[in-house]
Amino acid sequence: MRVAMIGTGYVGLVSGACFADFGHTVVCVDKDERKIQSLRNNIMPIYEPGLDDLVARNVKASRLSFTTDLTPAVAEADAVFIAVGTPSRRGDGHADLSYVFAAAREIARASQGFTVVVTKSTVPVGTGDEVEIVIGEAAPDADIAVVSNPEFLREGAAIEDFKRPDRVVVGTDNDRARKVMAELYRPLFLNASPILFTDRRTSELIKYAANAFLATKITFINELADLCENVGANVQEVARGIGLDKRIGAKFLHAGPGYGGSCFPKDTLALMRTAQEAGSPLRLVETVVGVNDARKTAMARKIATSLDGDVRGRTIALLGLTFKPNTDDMREAPAISIVHALLDKGARIRAYDPEGMEEAKKYLPDSIVYTGSPYECAEGADALVIVTEWEAFRALDLVRIKELLNKPVIVDLRNIYRPAEMATLGFSYESVGRPLKTDHVVHALSMYEEASQES
Repeated sequence: MRVAMIGTGYVGLVSGACFADFGHTVVCVDKDERKIQSLRNNIMPIYEPGLDDLVARNVKASRLSFTTDLTPAVAEADAVFIAVGTPSRRGDGHADLSYVFAAAREIARASQGFTVVVTKSTVPVGTGDEVEIVIGEAAPDADIAVVSNPEFLREGAAIEDFKRPDRVVVGTDNDRARKVMAELYRPLFLNASPILFTDRRTSELIKYAANAFLATKITFINELADLCENVGANVQEVARGIGLDKRIGAKFLHAGPGYGGSCFPKDTLALMRTAQEAGSPLRLVETVVGVNDARKTAMARKIATSLDGDVRGRTIALLGLTFKPNTDDMREAPAISIVHALLDKGARIRAYDPEGMEEAKKYLPDSIVYTGSPYECAEGADALVIVTEWEAFRALDLVRIKELLNKPVIVDLRNIYRPAEMATLGFSYESVGRPLKTDHVVHALSMYEEASQES
């Protein structure tokens, strides 16, 4: 089939490349000429593992191309996907749909014959109805069916998520559109991926409900982490204990500095506003939003506490800036709030991130000193803080780190290291939701070492 993908951001580029890899002919459209030229030269606008190879392979096979000219791409397409941004509007938190509607107008005027227009962008309930109206006003005679097909891609694992999804959700009551969508996703039938066909409004709400639920799990375990610190329990063991219950599941139960990224903050806020205006406020989601916002700043206080509450004039080394590993995405990253709060307290900040430093410069003050490695970052710092759990930070040479630091202080906001081991190495070590050193942890570590020696 022939596909036009409007928008070459994270969702559009990954989706377009994956559809091409299925064997479809895909044209990705974007108004940004520099971005299109870069893509033609196989220079990716985002960091996503494996994406450059996927794009290059399908461009070489003539299944994937890039253009700024929407008209011919849409005219030849069986399905046109709208994958433009829907950022939060300033002031009220609603999703800004101006890019969606602008794309819909252009698509309506360029379409020829029956065309399925698919909203891939995350949009509030009822957006499909509005897109239909916009299309009808722009081109009354256009033969177009508007479909909802939300994305469920995790940054850092997006290609795998697209090709082996938990489910594909398609919202349409149009039989012709349903057949087109079934054919587009037919390659997934080999993986037995369930495809849920439903009505358009339900499809739109499924996306928001899923993200809000996952954000709630993260916020729940973060609040439990605070309780664990106050009562001497271990949040990792609590998470494992409840996660083994199949009704709950282990995913998204990792305590840390709060959720960030392009989806959870924006989508929880948009869902909250939609529910309020519909007269059905979601009190739980409202609380999740508030707790998560407060948590990021609370992490700065935690860091300050590790230095006796005073960071004025101190140098803090931050490892990891992106909201999660395997991406360069800085949108709503906890590091942003942490950095600003520490600077307000008079600290000096050094930072290192394997992929996100160029992007971070758009979000962080110019006073930040960016370094070339974790060790360069640690040199001369009064405390080292692990903000993002990149693989490169999981096996640091801690003896060397200790020698480089002015003070042997590590604040591990991702619980990468074991408290007992850090204490043995002579670090003042803080983590999230775990006691620094308890008898049962030391005893267990001792038993493990004895067993290892015997084997």
